[in-house]
Amino acid sequence: MCDNTSAIDLTKIQIQHSRTKHIEIRHHFIRDHVSNGDCEVKFIETKLQLADIFTKPLPKERFFFLRNELGILDLHNLS
Repeated sequence: MCDNTSAIDLTKIQIQHSRTKHIEIRHHFIRDHVSNGDCEVKFIETKLQLADIFTKPLPKERFFFLRNELGILDLHNLS
């Protein structure tokens, strides 16, 4: 799931443009797998991007929201 529509479009378009020359090998790897049908890249709103909990410093409220969406329990607050 990705919140960047341009990145999603690059996975679907097989044409090499001058603007895409700098794309890393891992992105070409993903594009190959999408074209083979091994995986699918879907759009997700930024506020629902669960990966943010692993990649960004977050305010407490946002952290708790994403933790809850992942189904992770806070064992310190269980009664």
